[in-house]
Amino acid sequence: MKTIIFIEDEPTLQKTVGRFLENEGYEVKSAIDGETGLAMVKKIKPDLVLLDLILPKKDGFEVLKELKADETTKDIPVIILTNLEKTADIEKTLSLGATTYLVKANYELEEIVKKIKETINKNE
Repeated sequence: MKTIIFIEDEPTLQKTVGRFLENEGYEVKSAIDGETGLAMVKKIKPDLVLLDLILPKKDGFEVLKELKADETTKDIPVIILTNLEKTADIEKTLSLGATTYLVKANYELEEIVKKIKETINKNE
């Protein structure tokens, strides 16, 4: 079973996306702040990280930067799922090593799951 760590501080979204992914056969672990999420990724080494950018304790940019700087986690694909739509934010995360950038408001759950599946399959 593939494992996904979802780092998101919005509990409703976390539950909804988490349940949806579990129904698709993934194991989902959740963290509500960047610091906890980062520690979980380093410990669990998931198949994919779903990451929000606006987070308490450590923002998504910082989490991404640290994951990509660490030899043990640098190859884990990271999908950004956020409300930030600025081109500068998108470019920054992609230059830091994010695989995909999704703006929450622009995607249905099914589309998000499809992107996750594509990314995990591509990474195998």
